[in-house]
Amino acid sequence: MPQFAAITRDGLVELVTHRILELPGRQIIAVDGADAAEPVPLADLIAAALRATGRAAYVVSLHDYVRPASLRMEYGRDDELSYRTAWFDYEALRREVVDALHDTARWLPALWNENTDRSARAAIRPAAPDTVVLIAGPMLLGRTLPFDLTLRLDMSEPALRRNTPPDHQWTIPALLHHHHENPDPPTFFIRWDHPHRPALRTEPPR
Repeated sequence: MPQFAAITRDGLVELVTHRILELPGRQIIAVDGADAAEPVPLADLIAAALRATGRAAYVVSLHDYVRPASLRMEYGRDDELSYRTAWFDYEALRREVVDALHDTARWLPALWNENTDRSARAAIRPAAPDTVVLIAGPMLLGRTLPFDLTLRLDMSEPALRRNTPPDHQWTIPALLHHHHENPDPPTFFIRWDHPHRPALRTEPPR
């Protein structure tokens, strides 16, 4: 039976920051969580803590790597299978961020503007030898993306239903299905039903 220990948000940021600082060279970190878990703000806090130590750190939102609306909404605006398989461009994320950072020391912070449904027109950025890029968003784990360290902000179905806006409730079955079918163990597994009172699984990180 997994064991959990209470931890503050600040304590979690400090713990993860120290772990990242132990990793040499350029690093790709996943902060996996439903939109209801707000993974991007947590990634921003970790990036800020890293920058305070002198480490170059940036955040990529998975919502800046969506596919065009014509593809992600081909079967309607609330198709559960499409949300799992066609909404986000994980292959482009691998090519333009994960592989690019390690192979060419250059990376693209955004690919597609979800609001305007047009190219983000973002400039490719060079990466210093110790650059850390945190990628934040839903269903990142289980995609065979070669992350260097991973966080999973886990929310139960009741918590997801409480915190997901009514017009996005249709995404919840997709989120639950993906994580049931892809139990990819993260480095840090955090119960996130109450973000002001998170709990960290205390098994040794992989």
